[in-house]
Amino acid sequence: MKKVLFSLAFGLTVVSLYAQRDHEPYLQKSFARGAVHELEAQTSGGNISVFGSATGDARVEVYVQGNNGRWDLSRDEIKRRLEEQYDLTVDLQGNKLVAVARSKKNFNWNNHGVSISFRIFTPVEVSSHVRTSGGNLDLKDLTGNEDFRTSGGNIDAEHLAGTIIGRTSGGNVSISDSRNNIDLQTSGGNMDAKNCEGKISLETSGGNVGLRAVKGTIRATTSGGQVEGGQINGELYAHTSGGNIDLGDVSASLEASTSGGNIHVNFQSAGKYVNLSNSSGDITVQLPGNQGMDLRISGERVHVTAMNNFRGDQDEQHIRGTVNGGGIPVKVDGNGGSVHVSFK
Repeated sequence: MKKVLFSLAFGLTVVSLYAQRDHEPYLQKSFARGAVHELEAQTSGGNISVFGSATGDARVEVYVQGNNGRWDLSRDEIKRRLEEQYDLTVDLQGNKLVAVARSKKNFNWNNHGVSISFRIFTPVEVSSHVRTSGGNLDLKDLTGNEDFRTSGGNIDAEHLAGTIIGRTSGGNVSISDSRNNIDLQTSGGNMDAKNCEGKISLETSGGNVGLRAVKGTIRATTSGGQVEGGQINGELYAHTSGGNIDLGDVSASLEASTSGGNIHVNFQSAGKYVNLSNSSGDITVQLPGNQGMDLRISGERVHVTAMNNFRGDQDEQHIRGTVNGGGIPVKVDGNGGSVHVSFK
């Protein structure tokens, strides 16, 4: 087992130290790719990037900045501050690659703090445990159990597969070209998912949620923002406490609700059910005209285009009946708003 544990008071030839000129890494360390099956990465305030690769050795690059993003610290000054402020480890422990920067207790930061960031290159098939207290996270081309969290930074994930768990307290979250089991949350930022497939959960306390070309069992919720998207297949639950819901090119079962905004949905084909509701806004829905449906539609005022083979009752506030012989349950509850229904 190769092991390098350092406090930056060493002269080992296997470790390369670089000046920070032109943003070069302060430290770079390589490991045989076949030895790395897991990753643990942690830093107090810097960014962490993890990139999977089908070729080449695993590698850790360490970048150090001074206060306010300064890159002009000398190598000697960086070394002194790191020795005072951090316990820094780059280590291969069994099959786990460890890159951890922990601040020392009882250190008086004043104006001499530093920020430590990692750029990490691993094999594609690696499970990761990644943490930063305030920086951004960037993960690409990984397959395994990926668990990544930041207290306030943004998350950008691409080409991930497996069990994917991501959390940020206030940043934005973006994921694309990923699959299997995706669970992402932010306390206040926006969320965006594109070209993803599987079980997908996106939750934000105040931002918007965007969905593009997603397939599977999908949950998209926000406490105050918008939910919008298109090319949605499978099953979708969408909820916002105050914003609008705007969905196009839907081929899915759908439950969508908002407490104060409008709902606009265009279906290519309906799935096993359709359930739309709001408290005060309007609902506009375009349904496929060639599918059998059981309609239960109500609102302050209900507007509907011609219905194929309709059997039932309707008035200005209700539609109850079937089209095309019945089948898919379609419930639309506009409460105090208007409902507009069309068929294509």
